[in-house]
Amino acid sequence: MDYRIEHDSMGEVRVPNDKYWGAQTERSHENFPIGVGIETMPREITHALGILKKAAAMANYEIKPEKMTKEKRDIIMKVCDEVISGNLNEHFPLVVWQTGSGTQSNMNTNEVIANRGNEIAGKVLLHPNDDINMSQSSNDTFPTAMHISAVLALEDRVIPAVEELINTFIRLEAENEGIVKSGRTHLQDATPIKFSQEISGWRASLEKDKKMILAACNELKELALGGTAVGTGLNAPKGFAEKAAENVGKLTGKDFRSSPNKFHSLTSKDEIVFAHGALKALAADMMKIANDVRWLASGPRDGLGEIFIPENEPGSSIMPGKVNPTQCEQVTMVAVQVMGNDVTVGMAASQGNFELNVFMPVCAYNFLQSARLLSESISSFNKNCAIGIKANKEKMHHNLYNSLMLVTALNPYIGYENAAKTAKKAFKDNISLKEACVELGFLTADKFDEVFHPEEMV
Repeated sequence: MDYRIEHDSMGEVRVPNDKYWGAQTERSHENFPIGVGIETMPREITHALGILKKAAAMANYEIKPEKMTKEKRDIIMKVCDEVISGNLNEHFPLVVWQTGSGTQSNMNTNEVIANRGNEIAGKVLLHPNDDINMSQSSNDTFPTAMHISAVLALEDRVIPAVEELINTFIRLEAENEGIVKSGRTHLQDATPIKFSQEISGWRASLEKDKKMILAACNELKELALGGTAVGTGLNAPKGFAEKAAENVGKLTGKDFRSSPNKFHSLTSKDEIVFAHGALKALAADMMKIANDVRWLASGPRDGLGEIFIPENEPGSSIMPGKVNPTQCEQVTMVAVQVMGNDVTVGMAASQGNFELNVFMPVCAYNFLQSARLLSESISSFNKNCAIGIKANKEKMHHNLYNSLMLVTALNPYIGYENAAKTAKKAFKDNISLKEACVELGFLTADKFDEVFHPEEMV
């Protein structure tokens, strides 16, 4: 491999000649051989750093064009577009397990943009620190990248996936409106419910989750950019923070704004914790929905068997013909991963010391993994399972009329205690509620038929 010599404030470093990164990136690459090629800094962060570097160059040009010339700005913007598109991903090799401020990933970005920009310019025009990092610090750029990437992940990936599943449930509600089935509480028979009502519970849960995620996005749209090293804004010109945030908004189509208190923005990750809490709520609801679906589809003969779900692949290497609820299983595994990530995010956020949080890379890694997994998991569940749910009307009807809890309908006529005696006798003697009620002398057969209408109990 051919190398070139790059230098930083600590001296000279050999860097692979075919890579745009510089000395500080290479030092990190060599000093943190932890999870290399597996736990690389999320590409969502790389993408967000490209956006904020472009926004910063635009702001610096407007505020101090004597330093950020039009030539510099234009080349920086051009390279940032390459970073944003992912075309330069191979030049961002650093892992999550690095400095807790994300400084090395910020410098990785600065070096790549500078070296690629100089290649385009055909001369040494850009300096990583003086030009690409102008008016910035790693301490305000990394938390800004966290917020940008989080909002894009939530609004552009998670929310659309949730909306798709909501729409599927809306359709299923309409299709199953007239079907009455046995309700269940504590995994025991309960009073009747319409299948459409059961589905509406799933749908409403997702609508609540969507609302909470969007509320969290609003808080994430406050950006730390402009706070520089400790929140004072040292070396950032007046108006830079507001102008840079405005530019981020223009570039993303989101209403980002400058944080009113940069001291908070640099050290506290409470917005990330709050937003991940909404993701955990979504994961919990998806766990519940997936479990409901696989319980209702259990069987095909020895389970509940009240719904049919799509058969996507063989379920056993030894039992011929077996088909499993695999989409439900992937959802539940993703859910527990997100719940585990929530612990990491919360612990990382608690480690803000004085003017800076130094657990930001692991916080960002877990947050973005949760958002990515949930969006892909929900889309897969919708496409490969939910849209194909069909009611087994015959089994629902059988289970409904076999349920002892239909006796609740008799409470107004024979009282709670007599109704309990009726249910216990029916169960003990393996007879119908009607037969038990008549044998106990609580109602005549005709009166029983007059007052006993399970379909009206919903």
